Amino acid sequence: MSVRSLAARAAACALAGALWFVPIDSQAQGTVVVVRNDRGGLLAERMREVARLRAQDARVEIRGRVCLSSCTMFLGVENVCVEPDVTFGFHGPTSYGRPLAPERFEAWSRIMAAHYPDERLRDWFLETGRHRIRGYYRVSGEQLIRMGMPRC
Repeated sequence: MSVRSLAARAAACALAGALWFVPIDSQAQGTVVVVRNDRGGLLAERMREVARLRAQDARVEIRGRVCLSSCTMFLGVENVCVEPDVTFGFHGPTSYGRPLAPERFEAWSRIMAAHYPDERLRDWFLETGRHRIRGYYRVSGEQLIRMGMPRC
């Protein structure tokens, strides 16, 4: 891929507020995925996306201003790093903003928590974070780095 087409692709994705893929040199294996200003999305789709990135042994770099809602599941990719200035927004699972039935809420909460590599973050999410379904609990990249997440 030429530098020009890579730049055009990155610009289009940045305008969409999404993630973008950067191929790394031909001697290396895998892909670098840069996540910027991701406001979340459907949990099932994000779960599949994280599984695909894990299977590809992709490196995920969480950069930008925010990583909200299901974006936080990227923390579960083995080769992930975060920038200290990113604000991570945590809340419980919903169906398009509406509360879930208790058994679905419990199941999806546990799926989300399983993507958080630090036990303290998982426990906090299950005890506190998941119970907010409007708005977010905000955690800085710096706080996650202090918990052991690698810094980009």
